[in-house]
Amino acid sequence: MRANASGAAEIRGALVRLRRATGLPVAFGGLVEPGRPRVRISELTGTTTLALRALAVSSGNGLGGKAVALARPCAVTDYSLSPRISHEYDVPVAAEGLRSVLAVPVVVRRRVRGVLYGALRTAQPLGDRTLSAAVEAARDVEQALVAEEQARDLLAASPAAAAPDPADGVAWEQVREAHAALRALAPRISDPGLRAELLKACGLLTTAATPVAGVSLAPREIDVLTCVAAGATNAAAATRLGLSPETVKSYLRAAMRKLGAHTRGEAVATARRAGVLP
Repeated sequence: MRANASGAAEIRGALVRLRRATGLPVAFGGLVEPGRPRVRISELTGTTTLALRALAVSSGNGLGGKAVALARPCAVTDYSLSPRISHEYDVPVAAEGLRSVLAVPVVVRRRVRGVLYGALRTAQPLGDRTLSAAVEAARDVEQALVAEEQARDLLAASPAAAAPDPADGVAWEQVREAHAALRALAPRISDPGLRAELLKACGLLTTAATPVAGVSLAPREIDVLTCVAAGATNAAAATRLGLSPETVKSYLRAAMRKLGAHTRGEAVATARRAGVLP
C-alpha cells in the first residue's frame, strides 16, 4: 500500500511539473494496478469534470493502453477520430473535452509502472518540446521509483540486526557499504515512512560503537562524512548526494570543526569512535 501511495505522489508531482513546463491545460495519470495489465487513473490536474477519475485503462486499449503495451510514448492529434488507437474510452475523453493527447509510460527495470498523459482541448499537433517535457517528467518518476526499490532492497538485506565481530574486517566493510548506500538514498525518498525506516536502519548500523556525548552532527554532515569514509572525493560525494562540490566542502568543514579534526581521515576516525559512523 505504501509503495502505491508513494508512486501516486511522484506522479502527481510530475504532472504539475509537466503542465508548468509546457502550458498544457490538462494532465493526468496513474499507476499500473498490481497483478493486472491496466492503469488506474488516479491523479488529475486541470480537469473540469470527474469523467477520467478512477478510469481503468487496459493494456493495448486507447492511447494510454497502447503506450503501456509498446512501452513507448504515443500521441494523437484528435483522439476521437484517430485511426491509430482503439476507442473504448472515447466517452470519458469527450466528456472532458480533450482532443490532442499524449501518453508516456513510466518504465522501471523494463516493466511499465504507470502512465503520464498531457492533453489539449483543441485538435493541434503536440510538438517535440511538449513530448520531450513529458518524457522528462516520466523519467523523474522512474528515478524516484528506482530509488525506493533500491531502498527497500537495502533494508531487506541490511545486516543491522546483528553487528559483526569487530575483528571481522570484511563484515564491517559490508556494514559500512550498506550504511553509505542507505544515507545516499534517504534524501531522494519522498515517502516519509520509508525515509524514516532508512534513517532508523542507518542508526542501527552504528550501534556497535558507544556514542560519545556532545558530538552532534547534522544529517547532511553525516552524509558527507559517510561518502568521505568510502573514499569519495568532494566531487564524487557531490554527485552522489545531489549537492554542489562547494556545499560538500562546507558540510565537511562543519563536521571536522565539531569533531575537532584537522584532516578528512581524522574526521572519519573520530566519527567512528563517536558512534556517528559504523
